[in-house]
Amino acid sequence: MASPGKKSFPLRIDPVLWAEIERMAAQELRSANAQVEYLLRQALLQRGRKIGDAGGVEGIRGEE
Repeated sequence: MASPGKKSFPLRIDPVLWAEIERMAAQELRSANAQVEYLLRQALLQRGRKIGDAGGVEGIRGEE
């Protein structure tokens, strides 16, 4: 079930890639879903894209 205010969508992903995302998430104390969102936000920021304040990268475990 999606969190209120969040868009849900199906994602087809290579099982090996998903397994690595799950490992990273466990190491960083996040759910796999939160890890995917974190990685997407990081990628956008690295490409100079502005992200709204709600749930920004700095809002996830205080990291930038």
